[in-house]
Parts: sequence; C-alpha cells; structure tokens
Amino acid sequence: MSVYEFSVKNQKGEDFSLSEYKGKVLLIVNTATKCGFTPQYDELEELYEKYHDQGFEILDFPCNQFFKQAPGTAEEINSFCQLRFGTKFPRFAKLEVNGENADPLFKWLCSQNESDKLKKVKWNFTKFLIGRNGEFAGRFEPTAKPKSFEDKIKEELAK
Repeated sequence: MSVYEFSVKNQKGEDFSLSEYKGKVLLIVNTATKCGFTPQYDELEELYEKYHDQGFEILDFPCNQFFKQAPGTAEEINSFCQLRFGTKFPRFAKLEVNGENADPLFKWLCSQNESDKLKKVKWNFTKFLIGRNGEFAGRFEPTAKPKSFEDKIKEELAK
C-alpha cells in the first residue's frame, strides 16, 4: 500500500486523490494555529521554497483534536497561515488523526512504525515523510524542528 491510494478532503470539502502527487517527496503534517509549535510554519515554508522545484510538497492537515488548538473554518485557518507565516504549500480540510474517527490516511501513517508507542499521533505538528514511490520514509515528532531532518528530505529527493 502507498500514500497514493488515499483520498482526502481539500479545503472546500471535495475529494482529492493523493495520487496527484505521484513521484513527489511529501511531508504530511497535522497542524494547529493556536499551538506552541505553530512557529514551525516558518521552517516548513523555508523548506518548501527551497525544495519545491525539486519535487517536494508539504501537505498541511489542520487538526482540532488536541485541546481544540485549531479553531475556525478552513478559510480562516488558511488565511492565518498565509498572512502570519506566508505559507504557500497546500492545506487540506480539518480532520482527526487519532481514535475512532481518525482519517484513514493518518491511520495508515501511524501503522507504518514498528514501535507500539508510535501507533498514534502524539500532538500537533507530527510530521510524516513519504518518498517518491509513495511509501513511508520517516516520522518526526512535534518537537523535531523541520530543518533538523532536512538531510533526510534531501536524501529522498535524490532517489
């Protein structure tokens, strides 16, 4: 199974197939605008601008599951991220990452780890790296600043 087999909802609530990103390196992030990790948007945007032309995409999935730190509509969240952090990468509809109503994409992402303790998303700004082949290439916890795994992104882009 690969990430390309999943469909998600775009900001307008329409189905969007991740197969649109076939051949790209993806960083999938669950985000929140009112979280202590929200300033990571700066580094995420820097990486996006630096590597986008080489086939790198960041997919932003707002999630309100952790202390309701992603309030607002998709339009409000998008506007905040663009105005405050200048983000240009795609943002999708708000979703759940854990529990009974977790989006299938995040269930799959969490199942890719060998460790039982990583079978769920711990907090906002958990980051999942996907290689050009659509397969899981790494997981980075919320405390990992995006630039700390830049070498892993470059490694995947070189494949």
